[in-house]
Amino acid sequence: MASKKRIGLYFGTFNPIHIGHLTIANYMVEFSDLDEVWMVVTPHNPHKKKSTLLDDHHRLAMVRIALEDYPKLKASNIEFGLEQPNYTVNTLILLEEKHPDFDFCLIMGEDNLKSFHKWKNYEVILERYSLYVYPRVSQGTIETQFNNHPHIHKVNAPIMELSSTFIRKSIQEGKNIRPMLPETVWKYIDEMNFYK
Repeated sequence: MASKKRIGLYFGTFNPIHIGHLTIANYMVEFSDLDEVWMVVTPHNPHKKKSTLLDDHHRLAMVRIALEDYPKLKASNIEFGLEQPNYTVNTLILLEEKHPDFDFCLIMGEDNLKSFHKWKNYEVILERYSLYVYPRVSQGTIETQFNNHPHIHKVNAPIMELSSTFIRKSIQEGKNIRPMLPETVWKYIDEMNFYK
């Protein structure tokens, strides 16, 4: 029997998606054993203040246009229909039900691994799914239980110190941040007059 297709799930608000996200996702699919990476756009939590988060469909549209030239990278809106607040474990179960032929894995930054023990049902996630962890400059230490764990794979991706917060702030200040975004995303933001 052919082995299942391995799908890495890269969660984020992608507000907006930038070259840091793209670099990590592409590195994961080219330099690990993942067959595809799905960028899972996290919906706005109705219980939280709206602040600077663009509407779900705009963030999804930007992810879709950013990935047009990358056939191994896909945009996913799987969480849009889920009750909020949602937990990753629920998304994983839903994806498994919808796609029983795929083997799903989680992609996360080292900063998230440091707080992973606080996630809802993190033991279940770790028991059933692999984690692909990329380096991030961050404070704190990784729990000893996660060191040398057979389901945690450290991938030596480039360290990307670019954040969507920085990009939004820079646009507001009238800075030219065009090289930090995929060209199609930059045009979309510019035409829609977002983050100004």
